[in-house]
Amino acid sequence: MTVGFIGGKFLPLHLGHVYAITYASSMVDELYVVLSHSEIRDRELCRGTKMDYIPANIRLRWLSHLTKDMPNVKAIAIEDDQDNDNYNWAEGAYLIKEKIGKPIDYVFSSENEYNDIFKELYPTSKHILIDPMRTHVNISATAIRSEGVFKLWEFIPTIVRPYFVKKIVVVGTESCGKSTLTRNLAKIYNTTYVSEYGRTLCEELGGCDGILVAEDYQKIAYGHKMEEFKAIEQANKLVFIDTEAIVTQFYSNLYNNEHQPVLDEMAKLQDYALWIFLEPDVKWVDDGLRVHGEETVRDNNNHHLKALLKKHNIEYHLLKGNYENRLTGAMGLIERLLLSCKF
Repeated sequence: MTVGFIGGKFLPLHLGHVYAITYASSMVDELYVVLSHSEIRDRELCRGTKMDYIPANIRLRWLSHLTKDMPNVKAIAIEDDQDNDNYNWAEGAYLIKEKIGKPIDYVFSSENEYNDIFKELYPTSKHILIDPMRTHVNISATAIRSEGVFKLWEFIPTIVRPYFVKKIVVVGTESCGKSTLTRNLAKIYNTTYVSEYGRTLCEELGGCDGILVAEDYQKIAYGHKMEEFKAIEQANKLVFIDTEAIVTQFYSNLYNNEHQPVLDEMAKLQDYALWIFLEPDVKWVDDGLRVHGEETVRDNNNHHLKALLKKHNIEYHLLKGNYENRLTGAMGLIERLLLSCKF
């Protein structure tokens, strides 16, 4: 049985890593993928770059997901508390050998400069270079941190991309254009979107007014969240979401006069990069499910929803006017988000 290992910080995991891991796995009976991490060192590497620190458990999760269908590969983690300038290679090698617990025949990397140190630390192992000139996959984690994940998106594996996807939610009361804007933005940015799950449930029931019960709103919130997870897995950098738990709470108050603590708890867990609030100043459309078309009622509902968002300390951006103004306004907000955020 031949044993090898390939190590790294995987900050972030990219297709160059995937190629090297896959290639190495074909050369040995057992391959250990070693995540070497130190929060101090890893935060130093991200400082001053276009990428924030990524916790080690997230990176180990990526490696585990990547190798789950490779029976001869196992992902393991080795932690230390050293900084970048004082990393003790000998101590690191000792910890790796101890964790693997068997003779190591091959040490894999893509760096020529590791030849001498590996010869010293792993004298009975052979150092195998995989794509050192990066002719197969021309990328490095340093380049991704420097230039930004979205700029080099094509080098980010599909299992990693959901971590970086930015979630943009569109909220508002009845018939304010949420569905239209959400759908159109997804088309323009070539990505996925999440429809209002409450509409799906109401269509299944044949309506909303007077027939919804308390547990329906929990089903809506849970069902909507599951649709979010699905959309994020397939998203292209951004995902657009029509309503969320606070809006579901709003409808629970509106239709059933009931405030549900479970919806507040779900709202606390939400993490959206951008909130867009649509004013109800477009024409109300009766689609068979809507029942609050009177202007005074629309205005009261609008203030009620804003009060709920304020209670949750949500900072949102107001958009109003015709559908073109809303679309261009939303696109402006999104472009500013993309310029300002770190990944």
